[in-house]
Amino acid sequence: MNEQVTNILNQSITKTAKIQQLLLLGLTRRQVADLVTNGNYGFVQNVYKKMLEAGVFNQQQPVAATAIPEIDYTFNRRFGIEIEAYNCDKHRLARELREAGIDVAVEGYNHDTRSHWKLVSDGSLSGNDTFELVSPILEGEAGLQELQKVCWVLDFCDVKVNNSCGLHIHMDAADFTIETWRNLAITYRHLEPVIDAFMPNTRRNNTYCKRLSGISESRIREAQTIQDLRRAFGNDRYHKLNLEAYARHRTVEFRQHGGTTNFTKMENWIRFAANMITFAKQGMVNPGCSLANIPFLTADQKIFFKLRTKKLA
Repeated sequence: MNEQVTNILNQSITKTAKIQQLLLLGLTRRQVADLVTNGNYGFVQNVYKKMLEAGVFNQQQPVAATAIPEIDYTFNRRFGIEIEAYNCDKHRLARELREAGIDVAVEGYNHDTRSHWKLVSDGSLSGNDTFELVSPILEGEAGLQELQKVCWVLDFCDVKVNNSCGLHIHMDAADFTIETWRNLAITYRHLEPVIDAFMPNTRRNNTYCKRLSGISESRIREAQTIQDLRRAFGNDRYHKLNLEAYARHRTVEFRQHGGTTNFTKMENWIRFAANMITFAKQGMVNPGCSLANIPFLTADQKIFFKLRTKKLA
């Protein structure tokens, strides 16, 4: 973080005084809200208005050269998805996917990344005709469009999910620094109660997606390498955030979402994970952060997850 910003934040002064100094330094109101008020944009906006009325600066004032750039949440990250489900023969589903223009193959159980979608077995699933549909490497908006087409086929084939099914998202982590890794792990840990609230009970803590609250935050903060972090997680891939995926795929895996064939649910969770990563490149959320104050979500995303929370309450 910029040294001037750090010095301001460390001063023993009121929040209002810190906000004023940071705004004069050239930071945006959103950045100041994230740094000082745990995302409370309205508080910062009120201080900003009073500064304008007092003539401290005008809206045309050039941004200071020391300003931190706005975070760009454009979704262009590479990702992969694993859809666990049942109620459709793998060969029939493969046939329908090919007719929809999706390159897919039925294979034996494996963890290999393919250039095509693959349908494999998974012994952890219950139900008739169980399967796991694994994507190739997808990217950004084009990847979401392809996923939507796959979901249309799943719906046509009457594919179902139950409590044994999960939805796993792999996000490209090749560009992560150790600071990004630490920020991501701590942010997820701090947001765990919020995320749990919009996930089914079966995905809040089970054998295949264990809680992050059980992992020492001090060990996460002290980690100097990804190997240190993996050891803090017990080298166990069955956590909501799976760091073991990095060794094999150079990805981080988000394992918590419940099984679904619904594209809207998938898209919102994929964007949530991608935005969390983008935010982690610059910082972490504070403990006790509410859904309304998550800095990397749009207003529409907050509404979506708020409604999911109410539905699952």
